[in-house]
Amino acid sequence: MEKMESGLEIDGGNETKGAMWVLEQKLDQPMEEEAGRLRNMYREKKLSSILLLQLAFQSLGVVYGDLGTSPLYVFYNTFPNGIDDTEDIIGALSLIIYSLTLIPLLKYVFIVCRANDSGQGGTFALYSLLCRHAKVKTIPNQHRTDEDLTTYSRSTFHELSFAGKTKLWLEANKFRKNALLILVLVGTCMVVGDGILTPAISVLSASGGIKVDHPKMSNDVVVVVAVVILVGLFSMQHYGTDKVSWLFAPIVLLWFLLIGGIGIFNMCKYDSSVLKAFSPVYIFRYFKRGGKAGWTSLGGIMLSITGTEALFADLAHFPLSAIQLAFTVVVFPCLLLAYSGQAAYLMQNKDHVIDAFYHSIPDGIYWPMFIIATLAAIVASQATVSATFSIIKQALALGCFPRVKVVHTSKKFLGQIYIPDMNWILMILCIAVTAGFRNQSQIGNAYGTAVVIVMLVTTLLMTLIMLLVWHCHWIIVLIFTGFSLAVECTYFSAVLFKIDQGGWVPLVIAAAFLVVMYVWHYGTVKRYEFEMHSKVSMAWILGLGPSLGLVRVPGIGLVYTELASGVPHIFSHFITNLPAIHSVVVFVCVKYLPVYTVSEEERFLVKRIGPKNFHMFRCVVRYGYKDLHKKDDEFEKKIFENLFTFVRLEAMMEGCSDSDEYSIYGRQTQRSRDFLLKDNAYTSTSDIDLTISSVDSIVPAKSPLHANNTITSSGRESSQTEVDELEFLSSCRDAGVVHILGNTVVRASRDSGIHKKIAIDYIYAFLRKICRENSVIFNVPHESLLNVGQILSV
Repeated sequence: MEKMESGLEIDGGNETKGAMWVLEQKLDQPMEEEAGRLRNMYREKKLSSILLLQLAFQSLGVVYGDLGTSPLYVFYNTFPNGIDDTEDIIGALSLIIYSLTLIPLLKYVFIVCRANDSGQGGTFALYSLLCRHAKVKTIPNQHRTDEDLTTYSRSTFHELSFAGKTKLWLEANKFRKNALLILVLVGTCMVVGDGILTPAISVLSASGGIKVDHPKMSNDVVVVVAVVILVGLFSMQHYGTDKVSWLFAPIVLLWFLLIGGIGIFNMCKYDSSVLKAFSPVYIFRYFKRGGKAGWTSLGGIMLSITGTEALFADLAHFPLSAIQLAFTVVVFPCLLLAYSGQAAYLMQNKDHVIDAFYHSIPDGIYWPMFIIATLAAIVASQATVSATFSIIKQALALGCFPRVKVVHTSKKFLGQIYIPDMNWILMILCIAVTAGFRNQSQIGNAYGTAVVIVMLVTTLLMTLIMLLVWHCHWIIVLIFTGFSLAVECTYFSAVLFKIDQGGWVPLVIAAAFLVVMYVWHYGTVKRYEFEMHSKVSMAWILGLGPSLGLVRVPGIGLVYTELASGVPHIFSHFITNLPAIHSVVVFVCVKYLPVYTVSEEERFLVKRIGPKNFHMFRCVVRYGYKDLHKKDDEFEKKIFENLFTFVRLEAMMEGCSDSDEYSIYGRQTQRSRDFLLKDNAYTSTSDIDLTISSVDSIVPAKSPLHANNTITSSGRESSQTEVDELEFLSSCRDAGVVHILGNTVVRASRDSGIHKKIAIDYIYAFLRKICRENSVIFNVPHESLLNVGQILSV
């Protein structure tokens, strides 16, 4: 039975693979070399100096906008009640200097950014790495053949090593897997909070420059200006950033150069003694003198490193070396100069701590600087909103977010997407925060809470990455984790004092999104477990005979299921309630893997179910978490192309015995490929035919002639069988294609607790009602759609 289920079995490392993949690997021997090159492209790719500088320049606009606009509001949020002693300015500057050095520079740019998934950064990239190195994914829909993908790279380690013991400890308990998932979801929800708070505080702070030049102006005017800019920002999202992104880098570079230059000017004009803040002694004096007030001011200091997590999340756009170069050469020194210049100005103007940035600008360039600051704030907001869209897409791929519409806004850049529903939710919440708080201080407290929690999540995930992926010695891991937690928990303790002063906002936002994401994931897991436990046995299918106990009418039925193996329960439900079934049945499973992308050539995996006269197939369509499964007008066409190719390849393999197959393909692949290159008149499907026929007609150097004659004769028989089946499939396709989708209604069982009933019967049911239908995602014509309903009690 197992052999019928999996199609053809090839003895190779005890792995059962589809015939298409086995044959493709044999026809294309250099694939392993190419795969290795693709996996290591970010590590091995050597960039020229000019190209590296160009990429570093472009990274400024995408990666560093958020971090670069922090000087707009840091000193005001550090001293919201004013400055009592100028020595406090030196202490605060010293804290800012070492915060920028320890967290963005040392931790993220040179350590965390190395933990990328083939160039992809962010919380889900770390989680995908862990899922490949340990069985911690809560939806167990992976198969051994998935590990053969070009992008599926992982390292191995001994089971008795510390990494092996950690892996076993994680896999042994379902609670630990769920705890890891919740940790990732918390980090994701806080990033969504960043997407709300970054535009609010950046645009409001930039708009505050109007009031500095016109002190009598009401604060309401500043808020209205900020809201108008925010509405414009979110209303333009559906156009994408492709057409205006070329402006981002020059704007942000000009911004950094200006704030650095103004910093030098202020230090020369007001007080250059602020440079003594590079001594950490002043940090100790600051806390000793300030006490609890000094400790709670860390919540404002921490705003100087906001945008650091976005730096890691936006890693996919540029090589790591370009990001490191841009930070060390431009961003880091310009930020130090900007904060030092503001501190020098405040040494003689303590009363100007509110809007210290605008007060410290020389009069001659005030309004040009105001325009640049507003543009920089918009760029920073755009980068954060785009990162939010990206991480929601990743959550959707892992089954942790309801199906929403994802719009591809650029033909050149695959990563540029727009999610309409999330866009309007972000806009409403952002405007509510801006108009509700009306000042930078409380928004800053909320912003700091979100940022520090994301950093804590990253540190905990990095601990597992260093053990399971990098195989670092446990002492090194302990040093990194202990040092990171010591710094970040210090900030977190300071943020806790400001929970009632705005810090509750990201907690409420994150809690709401966490409930939505976890309930949706819980319902998804229960539906998958129901499919797994109730799938139909092959013995039952075979007992029905080739007709399946029904009338087989002309046509092809595409049965969509979440199962990557086995016959789903929906099929038995279908054939026991209807008197007929299509002549050809294809079970289609669309699943996402813990890899960032799956190439188009490796996306479709086709297998046969049961004997040939049953005409039943399975097609598994695989995506990575960064792939866009948008409405594909050719989705059905691609399924049939791969189905026909599978039938051809299967017939070819049947024409050879196992031993002949291995010897022939091993020695003659290159010769047959050379032969193929001489004839360009064939299509891709014909190429495969030609490859096999040319192989069969070549006598191996060590093979007897009669063996070749046997192969040739059997090849003719299999070729005739292949033609008959292809004609049958084509005629069935012409007769009509019906898409059969399951509509599983999940309900809480009667003996469930009140919390479970609320989660399943109300929250999950509501999310199912408002989310996109699978028929829309697969672009199924309404006249070809057939929904099969079933009820599941959990």
